[in-house]
Amino acid sequence: MPSPRSASLVAVFMGLASVLVLASSGTAQAKPVALEEAAREPGPGNLTELRREAEKSSQALAEATKALEQRQATLAKADTELKAKLEQLRTATAQMSRVRKPLADLVQSLYQTPSGGDMSPFLSGDSDVDQLRALSDMTYLVSGRDEVLADAGRLYQQQQRLAAEAQDLRATKLLVEAQLSLEIDTLRKRSAATVKSLSQALVKLGVRVNQGGRSGAACDPTRVSSAAQYPNGLLPKSVLCPLQQPGRELRADAAIAFVALNEAYKRRFGRSICVTDSYRSLGAQQSVYYRRPGFAAVPGRSNHGLGLAVDLCGGVESFRSAQFNWLEANGKQFGWIHPDWAYRSPFEPWHWEYDPKVGSGL
Repeated sequence: MPSPRSASLVAVFMGLASVLVLASSGTAQAKPVALEEAAREPGPGNLTELRREAEKSSQALAEATKALEQRQATLAKADTELKAKLEQLRTATAQMSRVRKPLADLVQSLYQTPSGGDMSPFLSGDSDVDQLRALSDMTYLVSGRDEVLADAGRLYQQQQRLAAEAQDLRATKLLVEAQLSLEIDTLRKRSAATVKSLSQALVKLGVRVNQGGRSGAACDPTRVSSAAQYPNGLLPKSVLCPLQQPGRELRADAAIAFVALNEAYKRRFGRSICVTDSYRSLGAQQSVYYRRPGFAAVPGRSNHGLGLAVDLCGGVESFRSAQFNWLEANGKQFGWIHPDWAYRSPFEPWHWEYDPKVGSGL
C-alpha cells in the first residue's frame, strides 16, 4: 500500500500532467492555424515571424530536453543513494542477527525446555548462591531477548520508512519524466509545423529549397548550429539555403532574412535586389583575394565563407544612391547591415552582412 506521502505526490503530479495536456493541446490547436495563414500569404513580416517562431520553438525544445536530462540525473543520483542506504540497512540487520543469535538461541531454549514450562534447569543449583546466579543469568538472557526484539522493531520501522521513500522517489521520477516528455513532444511537433510552414512560404516566394538535390532542411533556421562545425569556405550544400536569385545561397537564417528583405525591396523599387556574390567557397575566396588585392578578406576569414555576406549591384553599389540609402535605413530591420569598416577601409558600398545577433533580436 503506498504511503500517504507517495499518494500525495502522485495526485499532485497527475494534476500537473493533466494541466499540461490541456495547455499543450490548446496550443497545438491554435498554432497551426496562424502558421497556415502565414504560409498562404508570405511576405517580409510573415517570414520574420515564422523564423522567430521556429527559433523560439527550437530553443524551448532544447531547454526542455536539458531539463529532462538534468532531472533524470538528479533522480538517478538520489535513487542510487537510497539504494545504498537500503543495502547498508540490510547489512546492519544481518550483522546484528549474527551478533545476537547466540543470545537469542539461548533465550529460545529457555522457553522450549521440556520441564512443564518451569525453570528447574536453571534453578537446580546446590546452594542459594548457585540459584541466585542462575536467576541473574536468566534475567540477563530475558533482558537480552528484549533488546533483540526492540532492535528488530526499530530496524523494521526504519526499513519501512526507507522503502516508502524509495516508492515516493520512483513515483515522482516517473511522473516528472512523463510530464517533461509530454512537453518535449509538444514542442517538437510545434517546431516541425513551424519549419514546414516556413518552407512552404519560401517556395511560394520562388525559393527552390530542394535545389541541387539538397534537403529542405538546408533552409531550416533551427539547424544553423550545424554549419558551425565546418571551416570557413567549406560549408556543404546541406547547410546552405538557396536565394531567389539563381545560383546564390546563404546560411539558413541569413537566407530567410535576405528573402524577407528582398520582398520589401521589391515593393519599394519594383524589382529584386541584384546580387553578384553570396556564399564564397575557400577556393573562390583565394581567387578573389589574388585578383582584387586589398578588396577581399584573407581566405578563410571572410564572412562570405560563413554564408553570412552578399555583394550587391543594381544601384546599391553606388554610395548614397536611392537603393543604398533605402537598404541602409531598412536593412537592419531584417538583420542585414553595412559593416562599419565597409564605409572606410576598404570602401565597399556593395558589401552587406547578416548579423545573427541583430537578426535574433527581431
